[in-house]
Parts: sequence; structure tokens; C-alpha cells
Amino acid sequence: MAENPVMPTEVSARIGAFDRFAEAASRVASRAWFFCFCVLLVVLWAPSIVLLRDIDTWQLIINTLTTIITFLMVALLQNSQTRADQAVQHKLNAIADMLSDLAREDGLEDDARELRRAVGLEEHESTTHNADTSSEGR
Repeated sequence: MAENPVMPTEVSARIGAFDRFAEAASRVASRAWFFCFCVLLVVLWAPSIVLLRDIDTWQLIINTLTTIITFLMVALLQNSQTRADQAVQHKLNAIADMLSDLAREDGLEDDARELRRAVGLEEHESTTHNADTSSEGR
């Protein structure tokens, strides 16, 4: 298995426990019913000022809860987004590599270099570059 996978087939299919949890949390948090639940919590919290009588305590409770929940959700959602971005980049690398190899075969080396630069695929990341270089030396 490659340390820095280039092709989608080189990416491990194993997902850790935290990644599975982050993915599930992301799915839940992106649903309409979750938003409605959050709105309902705020609506239920608002009249609780009658019970607490102290406006500072009342505000402190909601501010503390929302800060903690926001902090945790940002961490979970960032994990999911980073993994999604990496998956897209691996797929782009594979497509660009294939198109670049086809362009080389058709004599379109300048177009191949431009395509590789456009998606950030370095020459050393090519799956066929090493084979091309070794066959040129013969």
C-alpha cells in the first residue's frame, strides 16, 4: 500500500471509528429534522427565564451549550469534509493521469503538462512516468 496514495485503488477502504462517527454525525446534522430540533430547543429554552429568574444565568446556560456543541460539530464536520476533499483529489489525479498518458500517446505533450498542472498532479505522481523514463534509457 502506498504511503501517499495517488490512484483511487490505492486508498484504503478501512475507516476508523472516529471517521465513522464523524460521518454519521455529519449525516444527522445535515437533515432538516435536526435543524427543526435545534429551533425547538431554543423555543423551549426561551421561556425558561421564568424558572431561573436571573438573566445572567439564563444567558450563560444557552451560551455555554451552544459554544460546546458548535465546537464539537465543527470538528466532526471538518473531518468529514477533509476526507471528502481527499477522495475527490484522488479521483481527479486518476483522471488527469489517464488523460495525460493518452495525450502523450497522441503527441500532445504540452496539453498533457497543462492538464497535470491544472489539477496539481506532479510528474512524479504519474503511475506510468517511471515506466516511460526507464524505457527511454534503453
